[in-house]
Amino acid sequence: MFSFKSLSLFGVITYVYAETHTIVFDNQCGFGTPTLIQGSDVLGTGNGPFTFNEPLNFAIAYLQNGTCGFNGEGCTLIETTLRNPTCPGCGSGTDINLIPPKIFLLILYFSYFNGCDGVKRNCKFANCVEAFHTPDDGGTQTVCQADDVNLRITFCEKDQFA
Repeated sequence: MFSFKSLSLFGVITYVYAETHTIVFDNQCGFGTPTLIQGSDVLGTGNGPFTFNEPLNFAIAYLQNGTCGFNGEGCTLIETTLRNPTCPGCGSGTDINLIPPKIFLLILYFSYFNGCDGVKRNCKFANCVEAFHTPDDGGTQTVCQADDVNLRITFCEKDQFA
């Protein structure tokens, strides 16, 4: 998806590419409300899709089951930044966070699409190796260096890894 904004400075016309990212929730649990937070702002609840025409920096997502704190305390948490890369390693990154006070409550799965297709992670049990359990855990950040990448987050995923 391309969109351009025209800027004129001293008679010179340049075009600036506007990036776009979408997050889609797939709640297969039969309970709870998918929740997307950035800082002190609720960006969306429900299945979405939620589209952002700019980078999405330091957002979190979880399934609000009535016991989660605002920042996902007491729940299984996804952390994500979706942005077009401006240098090697400066693109999007997503991870599953089980660092206390976050806890494992349900199977969680995420995958990139519209770029980095097939790049995914899942957490099916409390000690899954694909989640952060301490701040020092390495290798659990899942990166994508594609422009305009999107993210699908699935709660209680039933079929993907059966």
